[in-house]
Amino acid sequence: MSIEPTADRLVQSPVFVLSSIRSGSTLLRCILDTHSRIRAPHELHLADLEVQLASPYVELAMQTSELGKEDIEHLLWDRMLHRELSLSGKDIVVDKTPGNLLLWRRLAACWPHARYIHLIRHPLHILESALAGRPEEDPARTEGLVTTYLRELEEARDELGGLTVRYEDLTTDTEEVVRKVCAHLDVEWEPGMLAYGSVDHGPFVQGIGDFNEKIKSGVVLPGREMPADSAVPESLVPACRAFGYMAAAR
Repeated sequence: MSIEPTADRLVQSPVFVLSSIRSGSTLLRCILDTHSRIRAPHELHLADLEVQLASPYVELAMQTSELGKEDIEHLLWDRMLHRELSLSGKDIVVDKTPGNLLLWRRLAACWPHARYIHLIRHPLHILESALAGRPEEDPARTEGLVTTYLRELEEARDELGGLTVRYEDLTTDTEEVVRKVCAHLDVEWEPGMLAYGSVDHGPFVQGIGDFNEKIKSGVVLPGREMPADSAVPESLVPACRAFGYMAAAR
């Protein structure tokens, strides 16, 4: 008899920030991690934690236990999130790894009661930031990666539900946006969240989150001015329309 996923989970309702790369997710995670009940660690890259069944005996053992390779990996992922809660003494865990967006269907299968925050940003600013941060990459490849993330974000937002947060609003109306996030997570608003630099959030290093001087400042800084529609390349027009940055007719 198969076991329902919820019976196996130590963390029943984790929170996932789903966003493209270069969308401001490190800023949001630092603000959330400042809350007394929320643990929002650096990017965990759960999808890259894989299980190897190294002998026919363990394969038979897992088959008898009705556990496939993905089931075992889900147990490992869940344990990693539980570890963050255990070490922090908090009761809500938020994972903001952008790569999660590319496997959102699997996350939903692993945690049927997961909650979601969809972080959007103007697609042109995402692309410009990605190009600046990946100078060694082929620009066309980077543009293709960004459009893939944005397409997945649109589908995940439509399918999963949850709260949508605009990066531009987060940097201009920070308190109002963070209050809405707190309400979504059913926690009390804490004013100290806006001074996220007052708390140690771990190192800001490449590979597990943003690492530039703005995030290291410890305060929310204003974003860039919105670009003109005419500056948006055709590849980004569908995402701009889907996320409300551009009218249906260009």
